Amino acid sequence: MDTPRIAFLGLGIMGGGMARRLIAAGFPMAVFNRDRTKAEALAITGARVADSPRAAAAGAEVIISMVADDAASRTMWLGPEGALAGAARGAVLIECSTLTIAWVRELAAVAAAQGAELLDAPVTGSKAAAAGGEVTFLVGGSAAALEKVRPVLLAMGRGATHLGPAGSGAQLKLINNFLAGVHVAAMGEALGWIERSGLDRAQALAFLEGSAVASPVTKTVAARMAAADYAPNFFLKLMAKDLGYAVGEAAAAGATLATAEAALRLFRAAVAAGHGEKDMAAVSLPSRPVPKQG
Repeated sequence: MDTPRIAFLGLGIMGGGMARRLIAAGFPMAVFNRDRTKAEALAITGARVADSPRAAAAGAEVIISMVADDAASRTMWLGPEGALAGAARGAVLIECSTLTIAWVRELAAVAAAQGAELLDAPVTGSKAAAAGGEVTFLVGGSAAALEKVRPVLLAMGRGATHLGPAGSGAQLKLINNFLAGVHVAAMGEALGWIERSGLDRAQALAFLEGSAVASPVTKTVAARMAAADYAPNFFLKLMAKDLGYAVGEAAAAGATLATAEAALRLFRAAVAAGHGEKDMAAVSLPSRPVPKQG
């Protein structure tokens, strides 16, 4: 594939940035998004706006999806207007969403029955990484298919690691997000404790961020929590979804994620409190004291 024709499905926080990277790299592109206005914003950069996933996939050699969850992915790929209905034999399908292993394997089987190949290739990184071409792909599926589309992936990110058969990418991504969710939830509770304790918040956070307990994700969210900056880079509701998927997948493998279950309770409480559309840093809000008025 020298310059394959690409269909891109889902133009949210992550998908929008990734699609723009491909357009800037010169790949011919058709795009579809449920909210058509997001697709039309790419038309001025040369993308063809399609009315359905099937129409986007028609004539494409590579079809990429980046959506919220299993249900959205199923809608994009299956049914009379789904992308598989328009996919040609030999097409490579790249599912970049964070999904359950069971759904990824089901989708891989359906794709194979139609003469196409699926790579599950979820990404690490959030909004800035997608826009800047700094995501990393965790890939499950055929190594040969990965090599076919590696130039496409590298136009969107800094690397692609082959992990094994279909479902392998989904599994490691859920492990990654389980750890991230636990870190974020713990930072939210720690900040709530700091703010109730009489400690100087800036001093305490500066110490923690320079200590052995700090991680890149806790440093990032601590700054956002302290600044009350909840503009979404990674939706809180999606971290709740990912933690739920992780708990279920671990249980299916005979493992128990007690820390994920605790973090999931905090994220679900924040969703119930109306913070689901905010950045995941907003998980701190239910743990923190109510600001004084006046």
